[in-house]
Amino acid sequence: MNIMSFLLYCVVVTFTPGPSNIVILATVNQNGFKHALKFIAGSSLAFVLLIAASVTVNRELLTRMPVLLAGLRIAGSLFILYLAYKILRMDVPRSAAKQATSFMSGFCMQFLNPKVVLFTVTVIPIYVMPYYTSGFVLSAFVALVSLIGILAYLTWAVFGKLLKTLLQKYQKATNIILASSLVYSAVMVSGIVELAKG
Repeated sequence: MNIMSFLLYCVVVTFTPGPSNIVILATVNQNGFKHALKFIAGSSLAFVLLIAASVTVNRELLTRMPVLLAGLRIAGSLFILYLAYKILRMDVPRSAAKQATSFMSGFCMQFLNPKVVLFTVTVIPIYVMPYYTSGFVLSAFVALVSLIGILAYLTWAVFGKLLKTLLQKYQKATNIILASSLVYSAVMVSGIVELAKG
């Protein structure tokens, strides 16, 4: 398992602007940190549930049909490349649309957020499950990915105004660095390196 590629993928996907992060940023700017914590709590719970459900479902599928693993790795690699492309071309929104920022809206939004759903469905199955099948090890990775996601939300809340200013000022350079990191992750996850080694 390539831990550097795994961590890069987790950090880039969770820390880059997405619907949840932008709502957190807008909430902090408009209503303050305490109000944003309700939304973060709901978002975090849904994030953890999505990752745990993905591991449970994929573990059952992969033990019965190992050929799914190859397909999942390819699909995951293509999704990561797609994210790299989107990050390279994205503009940080000047203002997020006003949305309800309750615990429940944060929870529900995650199930409707394609970035989060696709990330949680792919991250452990394509990075970890080809190498580890132990329930304890998979649980540890669920906890690690959940922690990274929650830290990303809190980072957007705590440093919201600072991040917004920096991303707007150095947007092109930031996008290039983040997109390049995702391309590296996609190559490592695809299995191309293992095939090249023989």
